[in-house]
Amino acid sequence: MEQFIKTNIEKQQALQQESTEIVLYKEEKDYIEKYELLSDDLRTTLTFVESNSIARFNDAYIERSAKETEEVIAIEASSFLDKPVQYLKEHKEEFIYLESKWFELIGVDAISFEVDDVFGTYNVMLGLKLQKKFENLIKKHLNQELKGNEINFNLMFNQNDGLWDLNFPLDLLQEFKENITIGEAFCLIYRFLFSLVEAVEEANKNAKQ
Repeated sequence: MEQFIKTNIEKQQALQQESTEIVLYKEEKDYIEKYELLSDDLRTTLTFVESNSIARFNDAYIERSAKETEEVIAIEASSFLDKPVQYLKEHKEEFIYLESKWFELIGVDAISFEVDDVFGTYNVMLGLKLQKKFENLIKKHLNQELKGNEINFNLMFNQNDGLWDLNFPLDLLQEFKENITIGEAFCLIYRFLFSLVEAVEEANKNAKQ
């Protein structure tokens, strides 16, 4: 994650040339400050501006698809993210598929989001690009954040793709409220996955010391 964030800053600097303002989102900004990624020179010359988290997905690719057939119903503009998350309870036959360039940072290609037909929970489904050897670290974090019970999530390593298939109910996160928008839900998912990858990276670094 460190290299991705540094590269993003460098790209903004190159584009803005004389400007000293760098636009970041909360997760990346906090990460930079926590791990002191900037040199003393850059600290004195750059100003970080925290942007609205939902703006992260302004250029995301968004599909609504049918659960039964996985056929695409519609490709949506980012304005679709302004709809209340309860849209999914009113359209249980659909799921939302979202791709974003920001997912590269957390080792994810895309995220699917739907309401479970039986339990009515808001389910998140994705493939996570972390090595198989990190299984215990991943499970430890999931247990801590998802109310401490492995039955609350599904985690399985996919040998063919070399990634973890992860499914979990968003309802289990303390910050989740059913009056949020779909965009806010994806921000919450992103923040949760960011903290997961950060925890694994940090634990791995400490183990090597």
